[in-house]
Amino acid sequence: MNNQLNTISPIDGSVYVSRDYATDQQVQQVLLKAQQAQKHWKKIPVMQRAAICHAMVDAFIAKKDQIAEELCWMMGRPIRYAAGEVDGLEERARYMIDIADQALATVKLEDKPGFSRYIKRESLGVVFVIAPWNYPYLTSINAIIPAIMAGNSVVLKHSAQTPLCAERLDDAFAEAGLPAGVFQHLHLDHPTTESVIQAEQVNHVCFTGSVSGGAMVERAAAGRFIGLGLELGGKDPAYIRADANLQHAVETTIDGAFFNSGQSCCGIERIYVDAAIHDQFVEKAVALIKQYKLGRSDDPTTTLGPLVKAEAAEFVRVQTAEAIAQGALAHINAEDFVMDQPKTAYLAPQILTNVNHKMRIMTEESFGPVVGIQKVDSDDQAIELINDSEFGLTASVFTQDIEAGIAIGEQLETGTFFINRCDYLDPELAWVGVKNSGKGCTLSTLGYEQLTRGKSFHLKTSL
Repeated sequence: MNNQLNTISPIDGSVYVSRDYATDQQVQQVLLKAQQAQKHWKKIPVMQRAAICHAMVDAFIAKKDQIAEELCWMMGRPIRYAAGEVDGLEERARYMIDIADQALATVKLEDKPGFSRYIKRESLGVVFVIAPWNYPYLTSINAIIPAIMAGNSVVLKHSAQTPLCAERLDDAFAEAGLPAGVFQHLHLDHPTTESVIQAEQVNHVCFTGSVSGGAMVERAAAGRFIGLGLELGGKDPAYIRADANLQHAVETTIDGAFFNSGQSCCGIERIYVDAAIHDQFVEKAVALIKQYKLGRSDDPTTTLGPLVKAEAAEFVRVQTAEAIAQGALAHINAEDFVMDQPKTAYLAPQILTNVNHKMRIMTEESFGPVVGIQKVDSDDQAIELINDSEFGLTASVFTQDIEAGIAIGEQLETGTFFINRCDYLDPELAWVGVKNSGKGCTLSTLGYEQLTRGKSFHLKTSL
């Protein structure tokens, strides 16, 4: 077993970060420290926790430029967009901090003669957060801030592709004065990650990643009766009705499909367009895609960076070639994007039409810069196709008839439904998935319910 983590930058294939994996002894020390620290932290008033967490956000955003450059090199996001994740973390973190007092408030029930009754929300203990590389700060902060604000301690295991993200969060919490042990990070290999899930000190696991990864978490936690929050894959659809604002629909869905090189769990991966406007939509979408510039992420003019790994790009190439062999039509000439090279992480964007659900490109998560566009004849057909998926994270409808859009949304098997937008997390709304997109909830006041347990008090006050 290799005892060292090496992060290979998709920009040039160089080793950008090297770290030793934690030993079993170090893991045990961290877990015991987290367990002990939590016993004190849960007694700290919520307002004091909030002050420390706001100070953490202040310390974090002060290093925006450094963090953006590290993201660019670790996972390949173009430098012109990388700082946006810092802004997103600030929005989510501050919102979840500010609602904690409300979300954690004691539930007071109407008194009965001679009795007092209420429900307190108590912390769980140690929360183990396993975070992915594609939106490494946004996905992790969804769990970290509410967990800590709820009185838990947190141990973060970040992706081997983005290990510096764990370290930067650790630095910011330390600078903010968070008591030692309340937030810690570990660089872990897969077997050790499973052993941490099984450790008696861990009381809850928050995982964001693949369906197979979520299954691993469930297997590792089996029989422990602890809470699991699993945000898994997606094959998110958009439906463009005939009455949609066409230009808005094109710009929004194409950005939703190709931002971050398509590496987003809630990115648009399949588009259904009413037959009356299908050809116009495709024409405008192709014209927009041809304006993209595929290049090195550290080039400020790049609008489409490499995928995270050459293997990821090869997966999308094979999936796309298979669809074409089955009759799909490709609308983008890869030769127009000079950085597109076989066996590299650099992959030209692609739009496919004449697709159907017998093709993997319309049913299997791609996680890359390709989208299939399928013609439909009615709302009913669109609804049937949207629901014909093992996933259910988000779904979007583009229409100027809001009531009709809502009626469609009510029939879709999805965690979040959008009208006239996509690929966005509003921290005031619950972020959930159905089917193979996972279970549990983050963000909003509901997100706090996953990280606390109810404790009922039933007091007989008169004898």
